[in-house]
Amino acid sequence: MAKQQYTKDDIRKIVKEENVNFLRLMFTDLFGTIKNVEVPVSQLDKLLDNKLMFDGSSIDGFVRIEESDMYLYPDLSTWLIMPWNTEHGKIARIICEVYTTDRKPFEGDPRNNLIRVLSDMRDAGYTAFNIGTEPEFFLFKMNEKGEPTTELNDKGSYFDLAPMDMGENCRRDIALELERLGFNVEASHHEVAPGQHEIDFKYADALAAADHIQTFKLVVKTIARKYNLWATFMPKPLNGVNGSGMHVNMSLFHDQGNAFYDASEKDELQLSTDAYHFLGGLMKHARSYTAVTNPTVNSYKRLVPGYEAPVYVAWSGSNRSPMIRIPSARGLSTRLELRSVDASANPYLAFATVLEAGLDGIKNNIEPPKPVDRNIYVMDEDERRAAGIVDLPSTLHNALKEFQTDPTMKKALGPHIYQSFLEAKRLEWASYRQQVSEWEREQYMELY
Repeated sequence: MAKQQYTKDDIRKIVKEENVNFLRLMFTDLFGTIKNVEVPVSQLDKLLDNKLMFDGSSIDGFVRIEESDMYLYPDLSTWLIMPWNTEHGKIARIICEVYTTDRKPFEGDPRNNLIRVLSDMRDAGYTAFNIGTEPEFFLFKMNEKGEPTTELNDKGSYFDLAPMDMGENCRRDIALELERLGFNVEASHHEVAPGQHEIDFKYADALAAADHIQTFKLVVKTIARKYNLWATFMPKPLNGVNGSGMHVNMSLFHDQGNAFYDASEKDELQLSTDAYHFLGGLMKHARSYTAVTNPTVNSYKRLVPGYEAPVYVAWSGSNRSPMIRIPSARGLSTRLELRSVDASANPYLAFATVLEAGLDGIKNNIEPPKPVDRNIYVMDEDERRAAGIVDLPSTLHNALKEFQTDPTMKKALGPHIYQSFLEAKRLEWASYRQQVSEWEREQYMELY
């Protein structure tokens, strides 16, 4: 999905030629939820002149009511005419950045925060942080009220074809819709669990990649509803089957090309010093940024042994059981794959934290531990300890304890988002702790 560099006049011309009647102004709250302000096209000039205001006090993690007025600044490169025509004309989507009344980027806007971290990256001598994601989701049937059930739409498994994969038509329509929107869809297939699917699209720079994920989620959910299906990116919606992750492939670039690639034969994996130090940073801060890359109570139901999700902080050149692996492609495609992330993460915050962790590794010459080329799941605790392998946090509560002691996380998110995120997630954990589950009643009610 190549970025288009539109001018204001380009936008005005397209609106007229394409009969665009409504503008959907999108931004993202603290939790990664897509928010939008929809205005008639009569407000176009006001938008293009950065004069459109909204109330920020009602958005999670933004501001108090006494400082609620905020501006939406459109990123013209994100202009997109949505393929869902209405009887009142076409709708165009544009992603915005949030500014304060004194015309400064609002520090609580996750997109602004990623822009800030990317600016720090460029100051460090790099030109781009490229991201390719592999988001997974489940399709459930809806009831007559349009609410999700726990009834799956198929009994398919990894790479299955119809008739086992009943979601094939829905998944195909999602892929076609994404193509119409300019996505370069690279793969679309059934995943391991029944009702579980994956669609992969081409990498992009980190800011565009985060924008793409938000657009992708919107398209997936919209098309699924047309099939009377509910699409969810919840990490672990069902017991006893694989959860849904979002593997993140990442690489740094500089003026000479891929900063992770070393063409010489000095290193067996042909990884550069920058790649190893970036990897060292990812390993060092893994238990901290997990609070951001796996930000829900439910995230940790996925990060358990037996369901292919990583549980241990380790890396390998080929082994798929560690948290980080090095895919075999080299040259411009040299990259690190972080396998722990799930799609409940706010992509702007997730990319900011892993980039800051990696840059800290480069700045401080952090060497990664030795690779683990054994299946970690069959190693006992003593073997893992001897190999220097530690566990990922087992709960959101444990992840938050690591997060709040790591100054690199505060740097990655900035003081506003850092504090808002910490407070919100503590409340989420406190609410969860107070709930009594059906499992507990089944286990203890008769016994005690």
